[in-house]
Amino acid sequence: LADSLRKFETDELPLRLAQHLKNPNSRKSVAPWNTLAFTSTKSSGGATFTPQPDGSLLAGGVNPRSDIYTFVAVTHLTGITAVRLEALSDPSLVKGGPGRAANGNFALTDFKVAAAPLHLPGRVVELKLVRPRADFEQAGLPVAAAIDADPKSAWAIDPQFGKTHAAAFDLEAPAGFGEGTLLTFTLKFENNTGHGIGRPRLSITSAPTSPALSAPSRPERVSALLSDPNLDFATLPAADREILIDWFKESDAEWMRLNALVQAHLAQMPQPALQKMMICSEGVAAIRNNTQGGDFLEQTYFLRRGDVNQKDGVASQGFLQVLMPVPEAEKRWQVAPPAGAHTSYRRRSLAAWMTDADAGAGALLARVAVNRLWQHHFGRGIVGTPSDFGTQGDKPSHPELLDWLASELVRSGWRLKPLHRLMLTSAAYLQSAADNPAQSKLDPLNQLCWRFTRRRLEAEPVRDALLAVSAMLDPQMFGPGTLDEGMKRRSIYFTVKRSRLIPSLMIFDAPDALISLPVRSSTTIAPQALLLMNNDHVREYARALAHRIAGKPDAAPTEAVTTGYLLTLSRPPTAQELADTLAFLQAQTASYKAAGQPNPSELALNDFAQVLLGLNEFLYIE
Repeated sequence: LADSLRKFETDELPLRLAQHLKNPNSRKSVAPWNTLAFTSTKSSGGATFTPQPDGSLLAGGVNPRSDIYTFVAVTHLTGITAVRLEALSDPSLVKGGPGRAANGNFALTDFKVAAAPLHLPGRVVELKLVRPRADFEQAGLPVAAAIDADPKSAWAIDPQFGKTHAAAFDLEAPAGFGEGTLLTFTLKFENNTGHGIGRPRLSITSAPTSPALSAPSRPERVSALLSDPNLDFATLPAADREILIDWFKESDAEWMRLNALVQAHLAQMPQPALQKMMICSEGVAAIRNNTQGGDFLEQTYFLRRGDVNQKDGVASQGFLQVLMPVPEAEKRWQVAPPAGAHTSYRRRSLAAWMTDADAGAGALLARVAVNRLWQHHFGRGIVGTPSDFGTQGDKPSHPELLDWLASELVRSGWRLKPLHRLMLTSAAYLQSAADNPAQSKLDPLNQLCWRFTRRRLEAEPVRDALLAVSAMLDPQMFGPGTLDEGMKRRSIYFTVKRSRLIPSLMIFDAPDALISLPVRSSTTIAPQALLLMNNDHVREYARALAHRIAGKPDAAPTEAVTTGYLLTLSRPPTAQELADTLAFLQAQTASYKAAGQPNPSELALNDFAQVLLGLNEFLYIE
C-alpha cells in the first residue's frame, strides 16, 4: 500500500497538479489564513517539537511542570491584521488532547507576538494584541486571560477534550516589513502542572476584517506562488514544487483514497505495551516525594559539624586528589553549561574525569573494570580483591596483563564486548580443567592460571540455561520486572524486593541486594539437588526439553538420547552413557506401564531430560 502511494506521488500527482494550475480559476480562491513555517522552536522545559505536514508542531518528550514555547517564523506578508492560534487534537495525546495535561487540557497564561525587520533582527517591536476570541472557553478561564497582565490567569477548554480549538487575536495596528518580517511567538503555560498545548499551529492574515476562526488556511509560500500570474510548474525550483505538491495532495481524490488505505492498515499495527517509568535526573521535571524546598540543590556547601544551618562557604566541584596530577587540575575536566542549559554539567565533568586515562581516573577505572571481567570468566580476578586496589588489597598476579587489558578497553572506546571475546578465545580460558599434582602443589589456588578453574554457573545463568535448552526462554528485552517465578524471560527481569526474594535463585547463592558484593560465594548444599529434582518449574522445563528431543514418533530412542546430550552438554554420549540411558528409559517405561500411567515412554523421556538438567556437567563450566 505504501509503495502504491509513493508511486502515485512520484508519477501521477505532479502531472495532476500541473494540469490543475493551467486552469486560471483554480488559483482565484485565496485562503483567509496563512499557515506559518517555523525556523526555530524552543521549549524552556525541554519538550521537543516535530513538524507535521499541516504546518502544526507535535510536542513530545518531557512534559514539564511549567513551560514557555518560543516559535520564530519568517513572513513576507505585509499589513498583517490578525493572528490565529490553533490547538489541534492528536491521537498521541492524552484523550486526544489538545493539551498535554493528564486530562487532555491546556492552560495558556500568556501569548505574545513580536516583529522585527528580516535584515535587522535586533530591532524587535512587540505587537499589541486586541479583541481576543475563541471557539470555546472554560468557565473562569477565558481567552482574554492570555493577553492580560495577570501571570496566572489562563485560557483553557475543559471539558471539551479530544477536539481542535482555535483562538484569534487582532493586531491594534497592521504589521509587516516590505523586505520580510521575523515573527517571534511566545506562549507561556504557568497556570497548572504540565498544561502545555500538545499540537499548536499558528496562522496570520492581512484581510481587513478578521476571518472566521474555522476559515481555511494554507502555507504562506503556497499563497505567494498561486498569486503569480506567470506561474509555470515545470520551471519552478524543486523546493517550491514540493511545497505545492504537499498542499495539492490534500485535495486530490485519488491521493486521499490511497492515503486512507495506508492509514487504515497502519492502525492495525501491533502496539507495544508502554510502561510509565520514574526517571530522576538533572534537567528532568522533579517528582516530589514528600520533600520541601527546591527540586534540585543549586549549590553545595561546606557544613560545620554537618549542621545545615552552619554553612561555611560554597563547595565547588572537585575530584579525588590522589587521581589528579597537579593542584587545581579539576579545571581540566570541568565543563561550563552553555546558555540555556537545563543541567549543571557536573555529571558530564565527572564522566570526563573518570574516563581520562592519561590524567584522570581512567587508568584505574579501566583496570578495575577488566579485573571484574576476568573474575567473571575465570572465577578469580588478576587482583584477588576486586573492590580494593589499594595497599591493603592483593597484588596482581599478572600486572603486565592487567595493564594491557586495561589499555585494550580504553583503545576500543570502553566497549566491553571486545574484551569478553578476547578473554573467551584466549589460550588461558581454553585450557583443560584437569588437575596436575605437581603444579597444584606449587600453586594450589591456581593464581597463575595453569589450568581452567572448574566453577558452577551463577544463580541467574542456571535458571536461564534451563529455559534456553528447553526452548522456553522468552527473548523479549526491556519492560517491567516481575516477582512471578514462573515467568519465562531472563532472570535479570526479576524485581528485587527484599521481603520476597526468588527462592530458586537464593538456593544457588544469589545475593540479597542489601550490600555490595564484590565476589559471590558458591556453595554446594542438598537443597540445590532437591530443587532440581522436585521443583515444579524444573519439571516443566524437563517436559519441554523431552518434547524437543523426542523427534518424530518413529524415531529410535538412540536419536533422542544423542540429541539430549548435544543440547545440554554440547557433546554426544559415550558408548557407556548411551547404554546406561537406554536401559534407564526401558526401566522407567516399564515402571510407568505397570502403574497404569498413560504415555509411559513419554514420561520416561521426561525423567531422562530432568536427569540431564541436574548433571554437574550442565551446571558447571569446565
